[in-house]
Amino acid sequence: MKLKWCSALVLCFLLTLSSRGYAQRKSPPFHIERAVATQGFDRDFCWVHARAGAIPVADGAEPTVVMTLQKLQLSGSDVFFALNDMRSTTAGRNWSRPTEHKSFARVPFEFDGNNELEITVCDFSPQWHAKTGRLLGTGHTVVYEQNRVRRVRPRATAYAVYDPMNSAWSPWKTIQMPDDAKFRNAGAGSVQRVDLPDGDVLLPIYFKEIGKTQYSTTVLKCKFDGKTLSYEKHGSELTIPVKRGLYEPSLAEFGGRYFLTMRNDDHGYISVSEGGGSLRFSQPKKWTFDDGSDLGNYNTQQHWVTISGGLFLVYTRRGANNDHIMRHRAPLFIGQVNPNSLRVMRDTERVLIPENEATLGNSGVCRISDTESWVTCGEGLLRLGKRKGENNNVLVVKITTERLP
Repeated sequence: MKLKWCSALVLCFLLTLSSRGYAQRKSPPFHIERAVATQGFDRDFCWVHARAGAIPVADGAEPTVVMTLQKLQLSGSDVFFALNDMRSTTAGRNWSRPTEHKSFARVPFEFDGNNELEITVCDFSPQWHAKTGRLLGTGHTVVYEQNRVRRVRPRATAYAVYDPMNSAWSPWKTIQMPDDAKFRNAGAGSVQRVDLPDGDVLLPIYFKEIGKTQYSTTVLKCKFDGKTLSYEKHGSELTIPVKRGLYEPSLAEFGGRYFLTMRNDDHGYISVSEGGGSLRFSQPKKWTFDDGSDLGNYNTQQHWVTISGGLFLVYTRRGANNDHIMRHRAPLFIGQVNPNSLRVMRDTERVLIPENEATLGNSGVCRISDTESWVTCGEGLLRLGKRKGENNNVLVVKITTERLP
């Protein structure tokens, strides 16, 4: 499928000073280009959770980018089927058609005496693991009973490794966690991880006891040998006494520190670790703008972009003439974060993907290089409104600090 990238939109992020004296170094202008990689609405299913990982290629050639995505059945809630993927070796100008991987098909599962259940993997995120030279994807398991998500169920962190020679994923496995009731519903759905230079993996997860309501978030330190991802230890256990607690975390390293953003039903939250091997994170605080006002993100995940010497948050929020959008999940915004005050600088906020009568809450970030990252997102369909998202576009948005030819 040949694609034409739309005209670049220049995003000039303004200099801002925080109350703690943090001066932002002027960054080169951002260029944003959007394209449609595929479309998928057939009135029964649509594509969701489009997320990509880049496999470096020698001699400065364009990397192979593998984008995973899943079909969602519109008549239910979180009713997913086998993982698919698409590939591009032309900087996103061309994509292969979605290919379903049978290794991710639902399989029979037994829990609590019920042997008529099914299990598969969802909320998957691929990312290059430099130390082993492998594309490692992580997500979590989901259990179905008569094609509905079982309310009381176990959950595990699932992972698989991509084989570029055969364009296939290994059979998925799960991380063996400590034998503790709180980890019997624990997963890494829709997260961003950080890989350390020695190959250790910092993987954020969220967890709770089976049958309980409130999640906690923590960061695992794992070993990965190219085949097996194994638990070593975990850090601070973070939660708040608000509805479902803190979940769907994403982690970024910036300036030697680790930044953790987390979803909550009422507000997004931010926490930070001073790094240096420490997994001790600060008390979570609500996301705000630098003027102290609420960011407006709620009940929707957020992700990180680190580019051009800056730390940026990708998010959705209230207050953008978007009351007709479920949970205000469009437009998709990007804004620069002051790493000292842990606030989004309002003057830097730009629209990454415009609102098009479709939700944009389940995005992903793929780092291509120090000067380029891609944000991928499938349009979710609205039950109300004009339903312009009926094409169910899977969008690829390039963010670069160098003008493209």
